[in-house]
Amino acid sequence: MSKPRIKTYDRIILESLKLFNEQGERNITTNHIAAHLGISPGNLYYHFRNKEEIVYQIFLMYRDFINERLAVPEARDMTVADLVNYLDTAFLAMWQFRFMFYDLPGMLARSPQLQSEYHQFVNTELKGILGEHFREFIRLGLLKMDEDDIEAVSINIWLVVKFWFAFEQTSRPKSPITEASGHRGVRQVMALLKPYVQPDFMAAFQQLSERHAGR
Repeated sequence: MSKPRIKTYDRIILESLKLFNEQGERNITTNHIAAHLGISPGNLYYHFRNKEEIVYQIFLMYRDFINERLAVPEARDMTVADLVNYLDTAFLAMWQFRFMFYDLPGMLARSPQLQSEYHQFVNTELKGILGEHFREFIRLGLLKMDEDDIEAVSINIWLVVKFWFAFEQTSRPKSPITEASGHRGVRQVMALLKPYVQPDFMAAFQQLSERHAGR
């Protein structure tokens, strides 16, 4: 049985994401996207008025990915493995949608709608997710952290995640950005969290950190 064909609308989004990641969003035009897909520019414009609308839809994919993957489980307690999975997910999202973070200020400036919803996501949804995770880890005794430190540590983690690939580009200019770059980022964030890990969980935390060191 043959697989159902992907709708043109969805193909435009998925292939645009691929092109943006490979060549940079600024270097790709709607004509490039249409040619890559083998469709006419008019067919593309039937679905999207401009490139900014495509970028906006990709942002919605990123937002949904984060919200779905980082939701606190309701049917069980969280573990140290969940803490590292949380970091894995953050860097996986950054890898799969990496073009967004190479020129984020420029993209936000070109799209008022994206700018508004991106700031809403970071300042409300993402901030809430981070705080909820930390409070749950603290409640379970995995971490020991004052309430006043939660926001500051959350921001530090977000800064590392958000700018990690840009840092890798400048610190390793002759090396391509790969998924291994993300694993180095996970270890960097784990270094931020290590002072807050409780003794009973330190061995498991170290073991998970070493797992990333071998990738």
